[in-house]
Amino acid sequence: MLQTVRTILANQLIVAPLLGWLSAQALKMLIDYARCRRLNPRLMVAAGGMPSAHSALVAALATAVGRTHGIDSPLFAVTVVLAAIVMYDAAGVRQAVDRQSRVLSHLLNHAPLTHSDFDRFLEELVGHTRLQVVAGGLVGIAVAFLYI
Repeated sequence: MLQTVRTILANQLIVAPLLGWLSAQALKMLIDYARCRRLNPRLMVAAGGMPSAHSALVAALATAVGRTHGIDSPLFAVTVVLAAIVMYDAAGVRQAVDRQSRVLSHLLNHAPLTHSDFDRFLEELVGHTRLQVVAGGLVGIAVAFLYI
């Protein structure tokens, strides 16, 4: 069992994306700390926010594959297409959530919740802006270049 874990952790194509995700999540927590002056460890596993950890993960994977197998390899092509789909979806979900937020905001006016409760709830659920997706992608690329 221990040998299996060591083998997995020696695989750069697993570790680089995980480090990209971890770096994006840590940055998300630090950015929130700078803004709110309080540490929120829940952001280490939260979706949404700046930068996109999903984008960081898939960008780090594609970069790691490109660096280890070459940018002309079929595996690199597959990971770039996968990254594009994930990143497009991360930004697309945000647009759908924004439309739903307007409807929910209207409903909030008739519900016994405060605006701050509602805003906090929505922040935990929203997708990403294009800037957050690009920033996450850049984090992933940087981490993979530094790691491999």
